[in-house]
Amino acid sequence: MLLKRYYDEPLAQASFLIGDTVAREAVVVDPHRDVDLYLKAAETEHLRIVAVTETHIHADYLSGTRELARRAGATAYLSDEGDADWKYGWGHEPNVKLVRNGDAIRAGRVRLDVLWTPGHTPEHVSFVVTDEAASPEPVGVLTGDFVFAGDVGRPDLLERAANMQGTMERGARTLFASLARFRDSLPGHLLLWPGHGPGSACGKNLGGLPVTSLAYERLTNWGVKTTNEAEFVHEVLAGQPEPPVYFKHMKRMNKDGPAMHGEFREPPRLDDAGLPAALARGEIVVDLRPTKAVLAGAIPGAFSIPVGTSFPTWAGWLLPYDQPISLLSNDGARALAAVRQLAMIGLDDVRGWYGPGAFEAWRRANGPLAVTPSIGAREAFERAARGELVLLVVRAAAEHAGGRVPGARHIPLGELAARARELPLDRPVAVFCEGGTRSRIGVSVLRRAGFTRLLDQGGGFVEHAEAGLPVE
Repeated sequence: MLLKRYYDEPLAQASFLIGDTVAREAVVVDPHRDVDLYLKAAETEHLRIVAVTETHIHADYLSGTRELARRAGATAYLSDEGDADWKYGWGHEPNVKLVRNGDAIRAGRVRLDVLWTPGHTPEHVSFVVTDEAASPEPVGVLTGDFVFAGDVGRPDLLERAANMQGTMERGARTLFASLARFRDSLPGHLLLWPGHGPGSACGKNLGGLPVTSLAYERLTNWGVKTTNEAEFVHEVLAGQPEPPVYFKHMKRMNKDGPAMHGEFREPPRLDDAGLPAALARGEIVVDLRPTKAVLAGAIPGAFSIPVGTSFPTWAGWLLPYDQPISLLSNDGARALAAVRQLAMIGLDDVRGWYGPGAFEAWRRANGPLAVTPSIGAREAFERAARGELVLLVVRAAAEHAGGRVPGARHIPLGELAARARELPLDRPVAVFCEGGTRSRIGVSVLRRAGFTRLLDQGGGFVEHAEAGLPVE
C-alpha cells in the first residue's frame, strides 16, 4: 500500500492519495480544488485513480471531489448519512455512489470502510484503512474533521456559519457519543490521519502532528478522553474562533456541487493606466505585495492582503462573492499564486492583474501614494490618553481571553468593513494586532471605508505591530 499526504499550508488542510502498487489503483480522500496535483501524483506513481471521496461537506474550502472524479474517470463516493438538510445536491450524477456506515471503497486490495462519525456535521464519515495485501486488520483511520491531533472537530459551524439555529448543542452531544464509540470500540494501535492542522478554523487548538494514534489521543486529547457529557459540551463550545463569513458559501457550494475549474493559469494582464478609474468605479482590487511594501506606499481603495499562509482566510472574510476581483502585483507569479488560493475558496471571478505601472498611473491621476507611519506602543498609549488618537485592536473575540487592551476599541478584522463607522473621523486611528499582518490589512480596509482624508491631513493612520501590549 502507498499512502501520500498532501498538506496545503494556507488552508491548513490535508488530503490523501492511497494506492495499491500491484493493482495500480488509487483512491483520493478529501481533495482540494487543485486537482492537477493528484492527477500528476498518480501518474508519477503509475496509478489510476478509481475512487474519489471526502469525509463531509466542507465549510473551509471548496472540494475537488467532483472535478477530480470527472477528470480521472473515477467514481465519486459521497456520504449518504445524516439528515435531509445536508444531502449532496449532486449525488444523483452518473459517476456518484452514495455510501453509508459499513460500506467499503476499494482500490485494488486497499479497502476503506465507511465509519459514520457525526457531530462536526451530521453526514461526517471517517475511513478505516486496511491493506489487505499485508493484513486483514486495519492500519489506521482517515478522521477528517472528527479527531485531530490534540483536539476534536467543532460542532457549532452549522449554527454559526450556515445559520441552522438550534444545532450547536445537539451537535456537541452527538459528537460526544461518536467519540465514545470511536474511543471504546477500536484498537489503540490504529494510526489516525486528521484532515487539518494548526491554523484551521475547524477546531480551536489543533496540534501539528501529521499522523497520530488512537492510543496516544486517548492519553492526550481532551476531547477523546473526556467521559462526562456535560463537561464535554461546555468545553467544545467554549472559545471557538469566529468562523469566517465565507464558510457559509463553501457549505452551499460543496453541497450543490462545485463548478469545474480546470488548470490554473496566470490571469490576464490588465492595462495599468486603467487602475485609477477602476477604483473610482468601486471595483474590487487586491494589493498582493508584502506588508512592508504596502506600508511604504499603497493605493487607497485597494484591499492589501499579502499572498501567504493567511491569504485565503482574509480574502474569504473581506472579498465579495458577487463581484469580479482584480489583482495588483509586482509580478505574474504572485498573481498566479493568488488565483490558486482564491479558487480554493470559490472566488473564481478574477478579471486579471495590474502590474507595477499601476502605481505611477495612480500618482499621475491622484498624487502621492498613501504611506502608513508606524508608532511605538508607549507613544500610542500616551497620545490616546490625551485624546489625540484612537486605539483599534483587530484581534478576534476569542483571542481576548488573555486580556483586552485598555482604552481601545475592539473590532475583529473580519467585521471591520461593516463596523468602520463606529470609529471617529476626527482623529488618527492606531491599528493593533499581535503579529502585524492583520493590522496592515485593517489599515487598507479603513482607507477603503473613507478614512483616507485623515491620512492626507498629516495625522492619518498609525499602525503598530509589536506584540505584548498592556492588557486589563
